[in-house]
Amino acid sequence: MDDINARFNLPPVMKALVYSEPRKFSVEKKPLPVVRDHDVMIKVKASGVCGTDLHIHDGEFGAQFPLIPGHETVGVVAAFGKTVTGFSVGDRVVADNSEVCGHCHYCRRGKELFCDNFIAHGVMVDGGFAEYAVYPGHRVFKIHNLTDVDATLIEPASCVAHGLDKIAPKMGSKILLFGAGPTGLMLAQMLRENGGCHIVLAAPAGIKMELARSLNTADSYVELPRGLEAAAAAMARLQTAFPYGFDIVVEATGSASILESAIHHVTKGGKLVVYGVYNDDDRVALSPNKIFKEEINVIGSFSQTHKFPAAIDYLDTGRVRVKGIVNKTFRIEEWQDCLDAIRDKSVIKAALVFD
Repeated sequence: MDDINARFNLPPVMKALVYSEPRKFSVEKKPLPVVRDHDVMIKVKASGVCGTDLHIHDGEFGAQFPLIPGHETVGVVAAFGKTVTGFSVGDRVVADNSEVCGHCHYCRRGKELFCDNFIAHGVMVDGGFAEYAVYPGHRVFKIHNLTDVDATLIEPASCVAHGLDKIAPKMGSKILLFGAGPTGLMLAQMLRENGGCHIVLAAPAGIKMELARSLNTADSYVELPRGLEAAAAAMARLQTAFPYGFDIVVEATGSASILESAIHHVTKGGKLVVYGVYNDDDRVALSPNKIFKEEINVIGSFSQTHKFPAAIDYLDTGRVRVKGIVNKTFRIEEWQDCLDAIRDKSVIKAALVFD
């Protein structure tokens, strides 16, 4: 580490957000992370915050402590190990937070997402809520046009790209998407670029729906009132407007009740996509006879592997528009305020920013 410090003129310590255990955090001075031969050290400029970080705060989602969270890391190359090639100090980059072993049962069958030895930076090992973070060089990618803050959306956009592979829309597909959160807004746009003939976005009125319209994410919009009875009435109107249903229905809100009703909007032979993040104890009642007789495909989509290049291609070129999705930034010392804003949904998406 001393050789790396001297060679790249690095400071001896960094500021980081450290969890000693669930719900117990502090801003501390820490030694810089160790750089392995195949690693790239990033001087962090921005790190995205999402609902997963609330689960990590509570000790869920496989979090391992002590921990520096942060799984959506953007910055510049500060240093790299002796076997790393293709990078220079100062390159603007984004980091894939996942590491897989390549030799377990699932990796050897091309299913690396389910790697028995999967490691997630910011969840199981230290991540990007610090002034410096380290990732394997083959998981670091250059960016050019996006701002640092907007580039924090590349990680969730890579999950969207994986979802697109799972959904595999055909040309002319009619698609209903529930949810106007960050991933929903990007997924709607990617679906339009890849076979979606008519996209209907359904979500409650508010800042997210307003942003959805301003980004021109869909072909039509349905406002879902809050409250079961009012929402049920809106669902009924939607069914009347599209009596044959949709080729693809995506539930991206994380609401079990919406997922349960979403299947009634799927056309015969269509797909129901479980895309939201739900509570572990959530349960839904789906008619097996409906799935059987109407040949409905129910598919899930979780995380990603090897989709960062595709996500960068869409976002860095502006094919998928993300300006305004991250609508609030915080300093590391304001972490509690950031948590509160994510929890009470007063922001669309937040990010921590560093000098």
